[in-house]
Amino acid sequence: MTTPLLEAQNLMRRYWMRRGAFGKATEVRAVDGVSLSLERGKTLGLVGESGCGKSTTGRLVLGLETPDAGTVAFQGAPMPAPGTAPWRAQRARMQMVFQDPLGALDRRLTIGVQVREPLDIHGIGDAAAREKRVLHLLHATGLRPEQAERYPHELSGGQRQRAVLARALATDPALLVCDEPISALDVSIQAQVMNLLVKLQREFGTAILFISHDLRAVRQVSHRVAVMYLGRIVEEGEPDDVLHSPAHPYSQALVSAIPHPGRGGQRILLQGDPPNPADRPSGCAFHPRCPVAFARCSQESPALTARPDGRLVACHLAHEPAIARAA
Repeated sequence: MTTPLLEAQNLMRRYWMRRGAFGKATEVRAVDGVSLSLERGKTLGLVGESGCGKSTTGRLVLGLETPDAGTVAFQGAPMPAPGTAPWRAQRARMQMVFQDPLGALDRRLTIGVQVREPLDIHGIGDAAAREKRVLHLLHATGLRPEQAERYPHELSGGQRQRAVLARALATDPALLVCDEPISALDVSIQAQVMNLLVKLQREFGTAILFISHDLRAVRQVSHRVAVMYLGRIVEEGEPDDVLHSPAHPYSQALVSAIPHPGRGGQRILLQGDPPNPADRPSGCAFHPRCPVAFARCSQESPALTARPDGRLVACHLAHEPAIARAA
């Protein structure tokens, strides 16, 4: 078997919250034992509600944050210590695409300067080679050469996101972490950016960790999908399996919320709000909202285990026909 490009094992990230000047500090587990693997040239979609720990997971695998527990390996080697020379060299092979393209760009610099900036920082090529690389990246992402002289505010939202992608690809990274890359764009532009990501992956062979709350977008670009709830992955599998026959009750609720012609009265409405991460329920974190929960769910947290179809599911009923009937 080939070594995965990216492999994270049992990642844990805790924060501490204090209410008031003299309040007691409370532990918040933003990421609670997440493991994932990503092959070269493939896309893993990470989906879930806001606040479930998706973005924190993305920062952990890039080394932008240090996990409290667990390990990250990139290209078969452990992640170097942040701030060191090996870490900076490795960061050239791992890039982030942020949610807000205008916020990710410096409004005082032209697009061409910003696309070239990673090449300058990492000392890649001479001046002529860098200029040629910038023009190639602009063309690859659908921008015109003259737009290199424009400033971010002179471009549309979709064009700014293309510029952000061009900059992220400047160092020819093996991995892109895309954190909600289309949520700040108009619906009419989202499909263009999604198609562009697929095209760029074919051209550059880049692996992508695609973080989103939009299951339809995740399905369009992903080779595998992982569903996250309150800091943990509750289901992972092929996109068609997860979207057409979700095995976890939370996945079923997410899928049922997707508008679908001809499907009426089948939406699963979850009771209550997502639990407070600072006051996690005992047992399965989803059990207070789960329509098929039983006594064991409130007492024992289910492990993420493999089913015969290759899907990973964290549910005590994952292999039972009762949950299949709820799908």
